[in-house]
Order: sequence, then structure tokens, then C-alpha cells
Amino acid sequence: LRMGTMKIDYLNLRDITAMHASEIHEAMHDTIDSGWYLKGNATSRFETAYAEYIGTRHCVACGNGLDALRLMLKAYMLLGRLDEGDEVIVPANTYIATILAITDNKLVPVLVEPDISTLQLDASQIERHLTPRTKAVMLVHLYGRCAMTSLVADICHRHGLLLFEDNAQAHGCRYGDIMTGALGNSAAHSFYPGKNLGALGDAGAVTTDDTEVADIVRALGNYGSSRKYVFDYPGFNSRIDEIQAAVLSIKLKYLDHDNNRRKEIARYYENNINNTYVNIPSSGSDCVFHIFPILSDYRDQLKDHLALQGISTIIHYPIPPHKQECYRHWHTPPLPITEKIHNTELSLPCHQAMSDIEVEYVVKSINSFTI
Repeated sequence: LRMGTMKIDYLNLRDITAMHASEIHEAMHDTIDSGWYLKGNATSRFETAYAEYIGTRHCVACGNGLDALRLMLKAYMLLGRLDEGDEVIVPANTYIATILAITDNKLVPVLVEPDISTLQLDASQIERHLTPRTKAVMLVHLYGRCAMTSLVADICHRHGLLLFEDNAQAHGCRYGDIMTGALGNSAAHSFYPGKNLGALGDAGAVTTDDTEVADIVRALGNYGSSRKYVFDYPGFNSRIDEIQAAVLSIKLKYLDHDNNRRKEIARYYENNINNTYVNIPSSGSDCVFHIFPILSDYRDQLKDHLALQGISTIIHYPIPPHKQECYRHWHTPPLPITEKIHNTELSLPCHQAMSDIEVEYVVKSINSFTI
């Protein structure tokens, strides 16, 4: 590093965990001492608390966020509400897990461009992609921004479409008075360590008001079994462990407080970054800033400039799903807005363990960038 520079990690999970270390250690010790490590009281407590927080009747915890998406869609297929070959509207600008869950269930993802000003699904483009096989919309609250709009709700109502949410990046985000994760038929959540509500390993959950869906998701994640050695469905092994559930119950208590700190940092960025080479997309009224994205035609040079200042950044995501090798057979036509986002996006450090001095230093460093 140069003289006078700071070292700022994009995300320091050790510092974030340390904020609640004593409670986390106690919860982990209690779980270890209990001698019960799967499908126990810690899991039940977390599921109850998270369902109450989100505002749904049910929360079913599972192994990770991708499994949450896969199990959620599989449940609707087993109930006959979706069939192989049905189409699901999904934003083209998303992490690949959203798409993987759709194709894994032999459903067809229909990629719709985002709005460049918000980076969220452009609802005005949905209806032109509808066909007789369209059965659902999968909203992705990417970066911690609410993707729900009144137009999305109206389209789903008029066309009888299921509404799913990928809430992996938006714990604590709201649409009016309703939490994301409670806006549609069912929602999938990821508790990957780097998320706003992060475990100390992999974990996920499905939230829903539909008891039939919840029961099937729970059985599917337990080998397809609802009773010991009785298998109703060809299932999977996707269960949260007791230690992760105990840790998440502790961190859930502080989620709103931690999100508020992220919002403070983000507002400072929005109000003080004034470099003409940088564009800050609109974040909406209640973004929880899992990621703080900026756009720049000089993204790579800016990333290098910040690295020289000791600031770590990440690109979310360098290659969009339709350009990935695993979907090379799609022969997808150009998606210019999605591709522009993926070619110009850069994510800044934005988390609750950052100090004011660090935040100010990030802004100063960005504002000093020139070509």
C-alpha cells in the first residue's frame, strides 16, 4: 500500500461476527452441549422467529439458498400447480442460482431485461414475454433492493400467474408495510455467510402462507419423508444444522439495526460521491444494501484505482447467466441492458462493521479517480 492509504476489505466477516461474539459463542456452546445437532429445538426456534419476522405463517429451513429455490419450485410441481415445460418470467440480471433452480426443475426461464435506472426487473417488459405456457414470475430482490411494483402485482393478478420471490439478498427489505419474502405465493432465502442475515456456513429457508407447500418443502428436504422411514416423494437431503439455526436466531435480533447502519453508509455514498465517471442507480425507498452497486464505463480502471488506495471491491457479476458456458445451448439473443450492467457494475464496501472514517475514505478515493 502507498503511504497514507487505508486497508478496507470489501466484507470482513470476522468483524461482523465479533459484533455479537459473546451471544454467538454461548448459543453454539449450548447447542453442542445439547447433543442434538439436526431437526431440534434450535431449528424450530429459528423457523418460528423468522416466519414472524417476515410475516408468513410458515418458514421451513434448509441447507442453502439454491436448495430453497429448488425445493420451493418442486413443491409447486408436486402439487400440480406447475408442470415440466412451463415458463417462468425471471430477470436476466440475476445470480445464476435463480436460473439453476428453474432449469433443474425442467421449467423454462424466460429472461426479461432489467431497468437500467434501478437494476431490477423492468415490469413494463413482462407482458410482451407472456405465452400460454407462462405460469409464474420470479422476482429477484437483487442487491437488497425491492423488485416488487404495483404493475407486477397487477400482471400476476390479471394473468393468473404465481408470484415467487428470490429473497436471498434482501433480508429486512420492505414493500410498503410488507416484508420481501411475504409478497407472493412463496419465497426462497439464503443465509450464506456474506448475506445481511448470514450464518457461519450454508443455510437457507422457504417462507410461505401455504401449509401444503410448507409441508412438502419440509418433506423434500428430509429425503421426501414426513415420517421416519416413510417416503412420500423422491426427495433430497437439505437441512439446516442446529448450530447454524442457533447462530441465525442471535443475528436475527440485530438485523434491523445492522441494516440501518448499511443504509447510513449508502446514503453517505449517494450524497457525497460526485465523480462524473460514476453512476449510482436509484436504490428505492427501503433498500437494505446487501450490495452497493455503482456503474462506470471505466469500471476496471476504477477498480484498479481503488485497489491502489487499499480498497477492496467486487464485481456482481462479471458474466450474466445467459452468457455462461452451462447455458451455451440457449443461443440467447443479445440482452443489451443486462450486458451493460455486467460490464460496468462495481460493488463498494457497505456493511455494518465499517467506521465513518472508512466510509469517508472510500468516497474521497472514488472522487479522486480520473482518466
